[in-house]
Amino acid sequence: MEDTRLISVIVATKNEGTNILNCLESIRAQAYPQNKIEVIVVDNNSTDKTPEIAHRYTSNVYNFGPERSAQRNFGVRKALGKYILYLDADMMLSENVIRECADKCEREGYVALHIPEKITDVCQNCRKNKDGQRFDLNSRNFWIKIRNFERSFYDGTVIDCVRFVRKEEFCKIGGFDENLTGPEDWDFDRRIRGQGKVDVTESFLYHNEGGFNLKQYLRKKSYYSKNFKIYIQKWGKDDKIINKQLGFWYRFWGVFVEDNKWKKLVRHPFLALGMYFLRLAVGIRYLMGKTK
Repeated sequence: MEDTRLISVIVATKNEGTNILNCLESIRAQAYPQNKIEVIVVDNNSTDKTPEIAHRYTSNVYNFGPERSAQRNFGVRKALGKYILYLDADMMLSENVIRECADKCEREGYVALHIPEKITDVCQNCRKNKDGQRFDLNSRNFWIKIRNFERSFYDGTVIDCVRFVRKEEFCKIGGFDENLTGPEDWDFDRRIRGQGKVDVTESFLYHNEGGFNLKQYLRKKSYYSKNFKIYIQKWGKDDKIINKQLGFWYRFWGVFVEDNKWKKLVRHPFLALGMYFLRLAVGIRYLMGKTK
């Protein structure tokens, strides 16, 4: 039977042995009663120690695939909580995330919430923070700084996606579209917005992109872009949101200047230049994929 304040945290994994420990530790360190947090790990045929590590933190460890959409939907089918928080294994929660999400939804009636992301390094030799995690928020990696700067513009926009959702509403819309890998987050976000009001939390999560490699980053973006055609066909090429998500004007200008965000570009010109170089590289890679 569903608990009115139980939170089900669903972590999708595949060969995340170097990341999942920090993710699960951050859940354990939440300023929210641990007996009201249900952790569900949905692995996808890992060949490393991911499942073994997960079993140290929860008995709810399953194997399911083939991609994140199916893993998340499977996790929700196993979940008992009133609310769902879904994470990737390279993400870590700051200590107040779950408490703030539960409070906002219970008191203010939100059906879902965006959680801001901070791109970071995680290393074994960094000093632990108060949550016991090894975060290097002052990374010397140039691309990590660029990615963190870029990501700060996206919170709550059509390029972002909610992460904390009422299970009832999740099920009403059928969860994630399992035909999509890459744009499944965008697709889910726009459908859940149709169920009620959403908001952005003040608490944030860390997204570990340590050891950033530009070539690997572009390869990953190219892989996820393969399903853009299916996503466009689903909503129509003239859809206003798709034109923002995939169109040149909004992705290269609009999202960075709306709501007075242009001031941040002026304050950080070198980061802005690096960000535009990265966006241009991703755009070129996407166009090259379309012409094949």
